[in-house]
Amino acid sequence: MSAPSEDPADLDRTDPAAEIAARAEAFRNWGRWGEDDVLGTLNLIDAAKRVEAAALVQDGEVISLAQAFDTNGPQKGWRRRTNPVHTMTDTGTDAERGSQGFPHGIGGADDVIAMPLQCSTQWDGLGHIFDHGNAWNGRRAGDVVTSDGDLVTGIEHAASVIVSRGVLLDVGRHLAPDTGELADGYAITVADLEATIAAQGASSRVGRGDIVLVRTGQYARTRRDGWGDYAGGPAPGLSLTTAGWLHRTEIAAIATDTWGFEVRPNEFDAPAFQPLHQVVIPNMGLTIGEMWNLDALADACAARGRWDFLLSAAPLPITGAVGSPINPVAIL
Repeated sequence: MSAPSEDPADLDRTDPAAEIAARAEAFRNWGRWGEDDVLGTLNLIDAAKRVEAAALVQDGEVISLAQAFDTNGPQKGWRRRTNPVHTMTDTGTDAERGSQGFPHGIGGADDVIAMPLQCSTQWDGLGHIFDHGNAWNGRRAGDVVTSDGDLVTGIEHAASVIVSRGVLLDVGRHLAPDTGELADGYAITVADLEATIAAQGASSRVGRGDIVLVRTGQYARTRRDGWGDYAGGPAPGLSLTTAGWLHRTEIAAIATDTWGFEVRPNEFDAPAFQPLHQVVIPNMGLTIGEMWNLDALADACAARGRWDFLLSAAPLPITGAVGSPINPVAIL
């Protein structure tokens, strides 16, 4: 059977179910790392890959790739996703007034935060998306994620794993050199990814165990114009037809500067919701990052003419979580 087409013009836009199913079957990794696997494509990061990545550090410059975690974030309440609420439980005012009950003049400050785990820069865990009731590696969704959390593939399993060679593909800069920003609704194709790699040069090669960061420029636009519909609205992003590229390159993970990773609206005339998620998370076992701030990194890479770096992006080891906030850092 021939592989699904990588040309968006070939998509049957009236039949998302068939297009999703074809790619889920073609690119499924169930059993590849054993029936007990909990990491999916993160298994492709090995010690040799981390040594290779560490050798990329030349200047020692560290760039945070996180958006802010505060009440001025993009969330608007969809599916109870809110922005972080940060509350001080002890303050300098309390210390000045001596109301904290500590001896010999010592005082302190404490705080607490309440937030959904996917409200700002984050990883989607393997228990985040299901396909027809199936979770990663062919397990039943209800056996994996219950009211007690993800009992099998919780994000805590990745806590010491996600350190590797990062590669930035600045598709926004390549395709829209005047602005560096792709239009909302633009579907990034395999041809676009490969053209960006060719334009950026050898340091943009993508291969086994790499973590690919795709900059569309949408986050830069929101910083200038306001959040608008950044959370859940139209956005540039990867086409469903990139699923084969994501599979054959053997990348370990991928992240974008958008809310939802893939192009929105999705590429169908019939009702559809995040079809690329449905293919790559439960079937391919691919870890996806969203809402990353890639602008400073893009400028630094362009100035150096070098697009790969050491990337550390550990999730918080929140037991049973299906996603995690992160502060990923690129070290150049």
